[in-house]
Amino acid sequence: QVLLAESGGGLVQSGGSLRLSCVFSGSGFSLSVMGWYRQAAGKERELVAAVTGSSDTNYAESVKGRFTISRDNAKNTVYLQMNSLKPEDTAVYSCHAFHTGRLRSYWGQGTQVTVSS
Repeated sequence: QVLLAESGGGLVQSGGSLRLSCVFSGSGFSLSVMGWYRQAAGKERELVAAVTGSSDTNYAESVKGRFTISRDNAKNTVYLQMNSLKPEDTAVYSCHAFHTGRLRSYWGQGTQVTVSS
């Protein structure tokens, strides 16, 4: 069983920064591709950033140069550092794990990020 627990969301002013964390409980973190998704009100969920077990990364165009995804395999944790936040970054951010060994996906419960103008 894999559980994902996010933290770090909140309210921040435009131009500010937040760091999201996601703790992976269970086995196989190093085998998992970890990602952050977001869903704004009235919009579809979108991939924000992803990182493989070997720390290859992928970003949505809208966040390139502002957000950084990273992982600490010793702590079973993935991070999303968000800088230069904009009101359009407001959304529920969810952590996702794709376990390449079991070929299964897991989701966290989500954390709200609100950026005020």
